[in-house]
Amino acid sequence: MAARTTDRITPDGMKFQRMLKELANKEVRIGFQHGKATEENGADVCDVAAWNELGTERMPSRPFLRKSVDENESKINAFLQSKKKDLVRGVSAEQVLKEIGIFQKDLIQEKITEGDFAPNAESTKRQKGSSKPLIDSGRMRQSVNYVIQKKGSGDG
Repeated sequence: MAARTTDRITPDGMKFQRMLKELANKEVRIGFQHGKATEENGADVCDVAAWNELGTERMPSRPFLRKSVDENESKINAFLQSKKKDLVRGVSAEQVLKEIGIFQKDLIQEKITEGDFAPNAESTKRQKGSSKPLIDSGRMRQSVNYVIQKKGSGDG
């Protein structure tokens, strides 16, 4: 007769399962939250970011959001692998999501500051006194943020 074995989940295993369930129900959104910041002229920073990211009829695209991901793929993957290890070691899902938010926020802000984009038009240079695209008052860069929310709950 074969010996019968019974699997038993340890308290740590149960805690890990709860954490995975919590993580499966949450998401972190990084970027700009509509209605949270405005430029001096009253324009919503979220709109200004979209106009810069995608371009307009009168302004070239300066894809700082896409480039913050595309140009850092290996760095992002390595970071996410380290966060998986943190989860296994018992770091909370909430803490891991916060760290992911901060990490990507930093990449976006770095791309706004250091990115190589189409130069400003001469009229823009005269108006703001700088040839550096995406940087005027610094409000857009400072407004990059993240929110942790229930998955599928809509705008953050």
